[in-house]
Amino acid sequence: MRLFRPGVLALALGLVAGVAASAPATAEDTKTVSYRGYQVTVPASWPVVDLAATPSACVRLDQPAVYLGHSAAQADCPAHRVGRSTGLILEPLTTAQPSTDGLLRRAVADAGVLATAYYAPGAEQTASDLLATGRVVTKTSSARVAQQAAVTPTIVATGNYAGEGFDACTAPSQSTMDAWRPKYQGIGIYISGGLRACAQPNLTSSWVATNASKGWQFLLIDVGLQAPCTTYNSRMSSVASTALIQGRNAAINAVAAAQALGFAQRSAIYSDIEAYTSTAACDAAVLSYLSGWTQELNARGYVGGAYVGATSGAKALVGAYANTAYTRPDNIWVAQWNRTPGTMSIPATYWSNHQRVHQYDNVTETNGGVTLNIDKDYLNLTAPPPPVTSFTVTGGVAAATLRWTQPANVTLGQIMVRAASGSTPPQLPTAGTSIYNGTASLFTHTGLANSASYAYRVWVKNSAGKISPGVDVRLVGTKATFGASSASIMYTGAVTLSMGVSRLDGAAKMAGVPVVLYSKAKNATKWSTVGSFTTDANGVVSTSQKPAVSTYYMWGYNGGAGLLGTRSATALVQVHPAMSAYLVPGAITLGGSSLLYGYLNPAHAGTTAYLQRRSGTSWVAVTTGKLTTNGKYAFSLKPTARGTYTYRVVWLADADHQGTQTASKVLTVG
Repeated sequence: MRLFRPGVLALALGLVAGVAASAPATAEDTKTVSYRGYQVTVPASWPVVDLAATPSACVRLDQPAVYLGHSAAQADCPAHRVGRSTGLILEPLTTAQPSTDGLLRRAVADAGVLATAYYAPGAEQTASDLLATGRVVTKTSSARVAQQAAVTPTIVATGNYAGEGFDACTAPSQSTMDAWRPKYQGIGIYISGGLRACAQPNLTSSWVATNASKGWQFLLIDVGLQAPCTTYNSRMSSVASTALIQGRNAAINAVAAAQALGFAQRSAIYSDIEAYTSTAACDAAVLSYLSGWTQELNARGYVGGAYVGATSGAKALVGAYANTAYTRPDNIWVAQWNRTPGTMSIPATYWSNHQRVHQYDNVTETNGGVTLNIDKDYLNLTAPPPPVTSFTVTGGVAAATLRWTQPANVTLGQIMVRAASGSTPPQLPTAGTSIYNGTASLFTHTGLANSASYAYRVWVKNSAGKISPGVDVRLVGTKATFGASSASIMYTGAVTLSMGVSRLDGAAKMAGVPVVLYSKAKNATKWSTVGSFTTDANGVVSTSQKPAVSTYYMWGYNGGAGLLGTRSATALVQVHPAMSAYLVPGAITLGGSSLLYGYLNPAHAGTTAYLQRRSGTSWVAVTTGKLTTNGKYAFSLKPTARGTYTYRVVWLADADHQGTQTASKVLTVG
């Protein structure tokens, strides 16, 4: 197991030209350190280390000190330290470097100095106060400050490798890497975490790329919060739910650090959980932390690894191996110093699919004339398969077709596609809804809701059971609105029908897209196409229609690349037959008669027309008659008393048309 080795900081404190230290007479017992015309006030007890005078000094971040300059020599660091104190690094300003977890940086252009305050988690204000004491006393012209080049992550850590490796507290110099290459191929590097105890001056994207090209394999290590039952100042919460969130947050930072160094998806990153005295509560916190860590890494396409002690973290992980309450790490790295590579006290059937690293010894070793203190490791690892490419979705109506290209040179187990409603795809192969598991390169997802969005993620599982990073595609829902100038028109009349179509994400107006108007007679069962139209610049279209019968209308957009089709609500436009009425004559003497006749258009021959007379505020039935072949009706009126009579003729609705009636006709009897 890695052991914490207590001791004092063994560093040279000598002063050389250009470096001055003095202790002002103050109650705070501080001193001023000068470097290249820049001065900063620090506690008097802090040692000052000039790296130009002692180029092999180890820049230790777990103890307070002031480090001046930087050195290209191989640092004489112990193999492992965990912890963080507060201190300061002053070096020439050559490249703009952002602040990162535990490192607060200030570029002092007037002095050509990069000031970096390192600090323990939660002590950023202390680091900020330290930098605030700095001032420029002598301006120095400096070379142009280079900007860090953007890096495209392309390197997978670790690839397929079974063999010897080592890890050191600080990434070795290039000359050391070259000297050690004949014997070793794998190296552990500390890429992130607030408890990294050694500075990493060599660890750059160019260093990674150079050594990857020379065949090195990498173990990526994050040293973050430790078990709550340890004595470390930075500990994870003893509340399991909080520890899970802390693990997720640590993974987010670790992925950012990995990508900045050029490490791509499919890389494994190991959370360094130092040895602790196991209790049920402490184990639960660690397991929850590693669950969040693994879940977040997997969601981002990386492999979740855990570095653990054999009798603490490893024992807890073994005990919870089949416990679905936790997400177990994909890879395990066990610290068990038994000097027997690959022999660990975990069941042979656990993490058996090339998922193991064994740290088995701590030695001081010399290769190629270069001596290092290292932890020796044996690696047995393979990388997940590459993801699919060209993952696309084309929406239809209530369906979408997904297409992808399978990775080459992969013995395929299956393609796994999962879906979720909304715009966020399933993050893990156990999330969302499984819609496809097979070996094809195309699948149609049916039964989709109208005016809804969906998100998909696809994974490749190879024949060995390892799962690729997920690839996402989103299907944006669309919505169609319906407008009609009238809900009821007279036969031969016109109605204006309009539609507006929009994306549910509001990203852009759907201008110039094809839409379709559908219709269905009121008594029909099948829809038919009225016509195809194109939306204007605002995503709107309108048309004038003259339905012969009462008709349902519906607008539709049939979808496209990345867009789900939609259907508007249906609207019924009622059609009233035209019904004329003539009263001849309009005035008669008692005993005479008058004729009330007219026509229904369309004719509806053989149907019934109803003659009604007003009585007070109501209409009462008088008689009925059948329409002729040309839709004519005729009623003879012969009232039996003098007075004024008001009549109308009513035709009741049928399956095709709404009911109608004539205008009222007044007959005067004298």
